[in-house]
Amino acid sequence: MNKRQARLFAIASTAVATVAFFGLTLDSHRQFGRLTNASAITDQVTRGKDVWHDNNCINCHTLFGEGAYYAPDLTKITQLRGEAYLRAYLKDPAKFYDENRHRRLMPRQDLSDGDIGDLIAFLDWVSKVDNQGWPPRPLLVTGATFPGTDSSAGKPPDAGSVAAPAARPTSAADDPIALGEAVFRTAVPACTACHSTAPGVNMAGPSLAGLAGRTQVLLAGSEYHGGARDVAAYIRESVLTPSVHIVPGAMYSADGKSFMPATYPASLKPEQVEHLVAYLSTLK
Repeated sequence: MNKRQARLFAIASTAVATVAFFGLTLDSHRQFGRLTNASAITDQVTRGKDVWHDNNCINCHTLFGEGAYYAPDLTKITQLRGEAYLRAYLKDPAKFYDENRHRRLMPRQDLSDGDIGDLIAFLDWVSKVDNQGWPPRPLLVTGATFPGTDSSAGKPPDAGSVAAPAARPTSAADDPIALGEAVFRTAVPACTACHSTAPGVNMAGPSLAGLAGRTQVLLAGSEYHGGARDVAAYIRESVLTPSVHIVPGAMYSADGKSFMPATYPASLKPEQVEHLVAYLSTLK
């Protein structure tokens, strides 16, 4: 390629890149309203944004990857936790996490009920923005784990470590336990967003390790007042009508209502519920 050809190639490449850049920019602006859910920006959402900024939430948390990365990303928090949980948490975070055990504690902001409602409305708007799958992994809280890591520090387990319950190969497409484990990870919201299957790892919900054994003891005692008579029925009841039996602990319920989402009867098909029951019944 001589100098003249090289110059023409550079000019043509620059022209093509410029046209592509402006084309993509115009196309992005054309879609911003839909992608950002702009039609859902109400006065309450705007007030909630002001609460977010006035209390410097971004100094610890992130939205769309922007923030301090000290505390969990809250882009999808309303879908993962729900309004009842968030209201109780924002009123008194100390009821949920202990600074000595968890090393961090969200400061109590003394927000009014109105400010809390506005902030939740803002976060709910954020959760419905089309952000192309961000964040790329689930909300991370103290004790949360990802496949291939232990629960203490997010490090690969030692060769002699014991695998968490149900951390076994389950790949058969017609195996109800395998299908139930898939539901556990992919339901909306995913069960893994609040529950661990590792012993002693309590997240927004209690650890499900040993669930079957604990349930048998519960059903045989006098503290259970639901309608289940066996482990499978209890798990099914907990998924579909979670407030029938309240698990003790301030971080799991408020005013006699469980923080467990009550949306699974609508979002899960009956066979998915049965697959989930089959999987959770193996956690002995």
